[in-house]
Amino acid sequence: MNPESIRKLFEQVRAGRISPDDAVQRLRHLPFEDLGFAKVDHHRALRVGMPEVIFGQGKTPAQLAQIFFRLSKHEGNVLATRASEKQFAAARKKVRGLKYHGPARAIVLQRDPKKYGKGMIAVVSAGTSDIPVAEEAVVTAEVMGNDVERLYDVGVAGIHRLLANRGALARARVVIVCAGMEGALPSVVGGLLGVPVIAVPTSIGYGAAFEGLAALLGMMNSCASNVSVVNIDNGFGAGYVASLMNRL
Repeated sequence: MNPESIRKLFEQVRAGRISPDDAVQRLRHLPFEDLGFAKVDHHRALRVGMPEVIFGQGKTPAQLAQIFFRLSKHEGNVLATRASEKQFAAARKKVRGLKYHGPARAIVLQRDPKKYGKGMIAVVSAGTSDIPVAEEAVVTAEVMGNDVERLYDVGVAGIHRLLANRGALARARVVIVCAGMEGALPSVVGGLLGVPVIAVPTSIGYGAAFEGLAALLGMMNSCASNVSVVNIDNGFGAGYVASLMNRL
């Protein structure tokens, strides 16, 4: 559907020939923008409520910069995950107002400050080594319009540190828990709360942790019924799902 077709569609709405709901349904399936090396989906926010997010890993700085530039023409907020400082340097030559979040490896353009979340999302890390994954979840949730509170280095090796923060946990509508090693922390958090807990296994740990596989399996076998699990080191996925839950 080209711009002329869109204009005619809105003329039909104004003339009463089709309803606004019917027009929205047609717009939901508009085509993507073909850049040759990428097909940029400008209508994902209309379909699913969140705009397309750029996965930076494997893209050249020029590719990421061009995709970011095109998305910035349509969206108030744009996020690139797993991005390098070289990619950030290329992107900010094309788009003003970008910020680079080093620990999260994320590039952010945030022009829409509106809060879409109905409550607070708590992001918990078992140890300091888990913070980069936790920060990816934080940045994702914040870009998507949520209030976020960080609770870091509160793992089960010193359980009193977690219990000292029960007040903050109790205020949360959704909790994201990032842990490596044996991945026990989400079960403990889930047993304390009556809200969704999203567990994120991290690739932190000695050899038998198998780069996060031990934590992943431990979390999937959690005895806390309110715990669900995303992939290893997938802070973005956790932040995204938590945002959807917090909008309900």
